[in-house]
Amino acid sequence: MSFPDLPAVNAVLNSLSAALLVVAYRFIRKKKIEAHKKTMIAVFAVSSLFLISYIVYHYNHGSQPFQGQGWIRVTYFSILFTHTILAMVNLPMAIITLRRGLKGSYDLHKKIAKWTFPIWLYVSVTGVVIYLLLYQLTPTV
Repeated sequence: MSFPDLPAVNAVLNSLSAALLVVAYRFIRKKKIEAHKKTMIAVFAVSSLFLISYIVYHYNHGSQPFQGQGWIRVTYFSILFTHTILAMVNLPMAIITLRRGLKGSYDLHKKIAKWTFPIWLYVSVTGVVIYLLLYQLTPTV
């Protein structure tokens, strides 16, 4: 795999994270705690792979400038801004949430999970949207 392939890999990993988050949410709503736990460990693993791949790509490639103009440019940077801020917030929240769940501190886990879940889902989905806007839907130099 070459470094130019990593943005597509990252989009797949983000898509998988989003899908697994929804599955995990459905499991916990149905009180399937063990299935929820295993799925959340998988989400954390996939998201960790994403983060490693993201860092490797940007270390070797740098930033990809956005070429779109007009309303799409404003849309892209609005999504990118919220995505970036929430991604930074999500990392420690995800670690804390997972740790509390694994330790059996379910009351504390539930308190933070109600915030972590929508943020994590938003970050995963907008990561795919950013990929599409940056690499697929707008011309590149």
